[in-house]
Amino acid sequence: MERPFNKVLIVGAGPSGLLLALLLSKHGIAVEIFEASHELDKQPRAAIYGSPAVPELRRAGIIDEIRRRGMSPTSVSWRRWEDHSAITSMDGSAMADVDGEDLRMVCLVLDQLDELMLQEFLTKYDGKIHWKHRVTGTGQDETRAWVDVETPEGTKKFYGDYIVGCDGATSQVRKSLFGDEFPGFTWERQIVATNVYYDFSKFGWKDSSFTLHPEHFFMAARITPDGLYRVTYGESPGLSWEEMKERQAWKYELMLPGHPKPGEYKMMMMSPYRMHQRCAPSFRVGRILLAADAAHLCNPWGGMGITGGFVDVGGLYDCLAGIWDGKADESILDLYSEKRIDKWKNVINPVSSDNFRRVSDSHPETLLERDVVLQACKGAENDPEAQKKMALASFALCYDFTQHYNKV
Repeated sequence: MERPFNKVLIVGAGPSGLLLALLLSKHGIAVEIFEASHELDKQPRAAIYGSPAVPELRRAGIIDEIRRRGMSPTSVSWRRWEDHSAITSMDGSAMADVDGEDLRMVCLVLDQLDELMLQEFLTKYDGKIHWKHRVTGTGQDETRAWVDVETPEGTKKFYGDYIVGCDGATSQVRKSLFGDEFPGFTWERQIVATNVYYDFSKFGWKDSSFTLHPEHFFMAARITPDGLYRVTYGESPGLSWEEMKERQAWKYELMLPGHPKPGEYKMMMMSPYRMHQRCAPSFRVGRILLAADAAHLCNPWGGMGITGGFVDVGGLYDCLAGIWDGKADESILDLYSEKRIDKWKNVINPVSSDNFRRVSDSHPETLLERDVVLQACKGAENDPEAQKKMALASFALCYDFTQHYNKV
């Protein structure tokens, strides 16, 4: 059968770009990826992917391998600063069977997930990726779209039917559409993400813990089966990266259970972050589309950014596959932009903002009395079905675009 388009160009070989490439390739749609770097990103970034991302990873054919290589974390605690005792805890074990489907969160450090997806794309689908190809601009006309690319051989143009910007927070695809317009704000507080080997289990800590404090708040989450933890903590505004590195040992000794000195843990990686809440004016301009961090940003507390990005990608895939199969026309791409922006405004932005305000609350000793989420968790502590119901509420992040397919 004759198809309505031939090829999709994806800008960015990060997690969202690779997932979209896998989904489209599996459906028989030709894809090319353009990546400015010569390799995948190795920075210590997201490692835990929320339940709403699991169906997309399953559709891509990789969820079983992710669970095999990584973990399926289920426990989350909120802790007091003074003695690290639990204010309340949740256990998502019941998510292992939701109508026969395992919807537990999944954990695999991001560089390993990227490598898994890249190898699937290259070997299973004979995928095409252009390394050291930095997209500097985009264009389009009635019949096609293109990217302007700086390559090792000079400046070139590459053509496709659609361009998808999955090129992250500083997206050149987004800038080609909207310039520096990226409405929202940057949080004053800085954070530092570290990957460290330290035995939290001897203090009774399990998968993820959020310790509440107005200044020295932190999260500790186990991210590998051999006990590597991601510890992300707050830092004072205005500090230089050098100053933050100098303060790291002091912060650890002050914050962590057991108050360890440098010889008592093994630091693997350390990276500073600014936190943002931002959303592009539109995720579609003609044949050019945006997804994940290129489209919207949020702070990392609670994993709404990476999870929301994967859900974006699943939705965009459904829209493009619907057009490819003749089940939808291009107007479904306007719906993609409209509905995913709505999900950012009404789910991702408020929930992630509340997550950060919760962990950095000015008076954490009274937070349980004031916070309805913590109260709900407390009430569900000994009720697996209530915990499952709360976990399933996270699927408010999703939107089913296939409901807009043509009715046969």
